[in-house]
Amino acid sequence: MNYRKLFSEHKIIRDLSLVQFIAYFGAWFSNVAIYTMLVNFGSSEMAISIVTAMHFLPAILIAPFSGAIIDRVKIKPLMTFLIFIELIMTISFLTIDDKSEIWLLMIFIFIRMSAASMFFSTEMSLLSKLLKGKPLQMANEIHSIIWSFTYAAGMGLSGFIVNWYGVKIAFIIDAIIFTIALIVFIRIDFVVKASETTDNFIKLIKNGFIYIKNNKIVLHLIFLHSSVGLTSFDALITILAKNEYKYIISVPLAIGLSNAVRAVALMFGPVILSKYVTKENLHYLLVLQGLSIILWGFMQNNFYISLIALFIVGLSTTTLWSFTYALLQDYCDEKYIGRVISYNDMFFMLSCVLTTLFIGLMASLTSVDIITILLGLGFLAFAFYYTRILKWI
Repeated sequence: MNYRKLFSEHKIIRDLSLVQFIAYFGAWFSNVAIYTMLVNFGSSEMAISIVTAMHFLPAILIAPFSGAIIDRVKIKPLMTFLIFIELIMTISFLTIDDKSEIWLLMIFIFIRMSAASMFFSTEMSLLSKLLKGKPLQMANEIHSIIWSFTYAAGMGLSGFIVNWYGVKIAFIIDAIIFTIALIVFIRIDFVVKASETTDNFIKLIKNGFIYIKNNKIVLHLIFLHSSVGLTSFDALITILAKNEYKYIISVPLAIGLSNAVRAVALMFGPVILSKYVTKENLHYLLVLQGLSIILWGFMQNNFYISLIALFIVGLSTTTLWSFTYALLQDYCDEKYIGRVISYNDMFFMLSCVLTTLFIGLMASLTSVDIITILLGLGFLAFAFYYTRILKWI
């Protein structure tokens, strides 16, 4: 089985991948504009970290409800509505004009990311109903590769657009991109088996938590997957651009190029590493991720050398994300998949939020290289943790 064969045998995977490509490109395209706008407003490191956290917080707060909704309602109308919400909130970014309206920006980001989070959880639940085993892992890898490519292309291109034409033009282009994604998704024709669950939402939420509590391996895998949240470097990269790299290159270009280089590595990582990773040696990948982050910490004082180190950091991340996600999907009963996926995303985003706030807090106490090294050490701790739970898998 290869990616081409997977696409040829499963048309819906090919169609969904196209929507992912367009929508994810739009999501990352506006991020450089958002962070550049914060820098232009003279925002503090903590304010930047809080706005960054708003990209992750929705998945934490809405997870129990989104999981119940996914396991109850029809998938296509739900996903169509969610893309529409992302479009409306992107248009709303155009109303932000000065520092006093950052609170409003946070609300718009929160709503847009709530829709994006539920869309992602719905799609991952759908994939686990359509595929199993190696094809499912490959579908996750395709999802990760698309995410990584659009992250690179979206961030990189947006860096130039924001630098030349400003944040407002970037938001307008982003709204057009989401409009295209909505049109393409509406035209997709797919039917999945309707949910047979008749429980009310409160009971669905409760039973989901009970299921996870009673299935220790599922709980362990959720916690393991959350380790990837330690690679939430958006605030760290923005702070480096604001305080260090602005003397070498413009802030939007520093943010865009840094994220683009990392994302190129995220895209190529699975091609290089995926075939070598198994349940028995996954801890080595965690160690590799940790050591590469520590290496980046030592090289951050030079912008161009740091790009090389950041590329090395990105090589392990996608494979780590897709492999741990596939493990969870395989070990979960289909009846609970929507809720488990949502709760997993909740823990993952909680890890992202805590990492982001940790970066913002520590930035006022120590240097960014120390912060980066500490994040790398976190992966070494997760590698040790995995060797302890390996017997359960």
